[in-house]
Amino acid sequence: AAVEIPPPPAPRRSPLRAVSALVVVLLAAGAAGGWLHLKFEEDRRLDLLAELARLESTGAAFIENRSWPEAIEVFDRIDQLAPGSEIATLGRRSIEAGMTEEQEQFVGYWSGRARASLEAGLLDDAESAARQVVQKFPNEPESTGILSKITIARTAEDLRKQLAAARARFDENQWDETILLAEAILAKHPGREDAAAIIADSRDAIRRAEQDLSKARALLAAARERDQGVFDQQALDWLREAAALAPAEPEITAFLEKMSSYSRTLRVPGDFPTPIEALAEARDNDRVLIAEGRWLGPLAINAAVEIQGAGPAKTIIQCPAESGSAVTFGPQAKGARMTGLSLRHDSFEAAIERFSAALVRGGTVTFVDCHFSDASGNGLAVIEAGHVIVTRCRFNGNGWNGIAAIGPGSLLEVRDSEALGNFEHGIESWDGAAIILSNNRCEGNSRNGIHADNGTASARIENNRLFENREFGIVVGSAAAGSVTGNTCRGNLLGGIVIRNKAAAVAVAGNEILRNNGPGLILERGLPAAAYTRNTITANVGQPTLADADFTPEPDPSPAAPDTAEAAPAAIDPP
Repeated sequence: AAVEIPPPPAPRRSPLRAVSALVVVLLAAGAAGGWLHLKFEEDRRLDLLAELARLESTGAAFIENRSWPEAIEVFDRIDQLAPGSEIATLGRRSIEAGMTEEQEQFVGYWSGRARASLEAGLLDDAESAARQVVQKFPNEPESTGILSKITIARTAEDLRKQLAAARARFDENQWDETILLAEAILAKHPGREDAAAIIADSRDAIRRAEQDLSKARALLAAARERDQGVFDQQALDWLREAAALAPAEPEITAFLEKMSSYSRTLRVPGDFPTPIEALAEARDNDRVLIAEGRWLGPLAINAAVEIQGAGPAKTIIQCPAESGSAVTFGPQAKGARMTGLSLRHDSFEAAIERFSAALVRGGTVTFVDCHFSDASGNGLAVIEAGHVIVTRCRFNGNGWNGIAAIGPGSLLEVRDSEALGNFEHGIESWDGAAIILSNNRCEGNSRNGIHADNGTASARIENNRLFENREFGIVVGSAAAGSVTGNTCRGNLLGGIVIRNKAAAVAVAGNEILRNNGPGLILERGLPAAAYTRNTITANVGQPTLADADFTPEPDPSPAAPDTAEAAPAAIDPP
């Protein structure tokens, strides 16, 4: 039988050897773990550096593109990953500098546009530009200041429009409505003297209109009594005066039409295609009716005819400035009359010699309800001893004076009319012409409202309103007789009224001279100030009365004069 042989016994291990082996294993594991940890930390450090580099590049791109919120977020992330990092510090400084630069550029651009628009009076554009700034930077001082100025400018513009509307109603003789508009202005802007003046002017106009209506009705009654069904110059003149005093009275208008029909009537375009052809056939006492439209001049009139238009806004006679005056009345036009037309140039000629819109050469002419505008020279000129009566007419925007009377024997009578915005004087007379000016308004002319240098002729200037002219309200350089009474001079740039030695015979009293931007009354050296005390002079800039004024032009200083020479006293330039 087989015998089972047992395996040999396992050798016995020494306990010390086992411990040593374990230590070796543990040391090996520790070394491996340490190496792995070091490698992991190094990888983390390298990853952090790579992330910081990527973020820095991204942040720089955002700064370059001025994407400030994104840039701030990036550098905040850098600061989280690496607190106190110089990259974050430098990035934030770049962001701050870039934002400051962008703000300055943004504010500078839009504020500049706002300023320019405000100076140009483009308030909507100015406000839009300024709000571009305050929407991003609510406390930016310049733009908020511009918005405040815009508010003030809008208020001033609204006030200007309200005043203009009131004045327009005044010009249309809507005086009750004018008073309501001016009172509304005073309710919003207490103390506005211009609104108060409009009310005063309107009430005065109502009073004068009532007086005119009473006189017109008396003239109508006299004409009716005289009417015999045939042409009657006296009755016709009464009716024409009545119509001038009360143009809105239908009874007067109808009776005037009846009596005018006693004359031969030439109609344009009914009987003649043009005014030129109608006037070529017209005789004394004929009536020429010119329909609505623009008609070509120049017209030459040398007969005592009556020319009627459809109204100054509807019937216009015009011609080129180089062709002459739109209308010329010759010496034989004694008793001619023109009503309801506008006379103007349709071009401008800046020559030394210029034509007027209308010229009267020696005749006797009456203008009623006519407009004279846009002439290269004077609106109306009276020469060669012409005699002109002007009632309810307007002279505006003419290259020289609104009206001019020139030469010995010429006589100009102007009543209830306006001379506005002319490039020289509103009304001027010189070289022996005489004037009678009553109840007129001369405003906004580039020189004086009224300038009279009549020589040996007389000057009667009564109850006129001289407002905001660029020199003086009234200047009387010379006149042998006359009066300056009851006038109102207000807001003129250099002063109120000027009287020179050669006008010493003119009585100056009862005038209201106020709020001019220079002395109220200026008297040439040699005139006694005591003779001019019966005027109301208030609230003017400088002296109420400047006596002993020297009108001698100051000579040009010599180039060789030493620098230490004492300056000569300033002289007032002759108006």
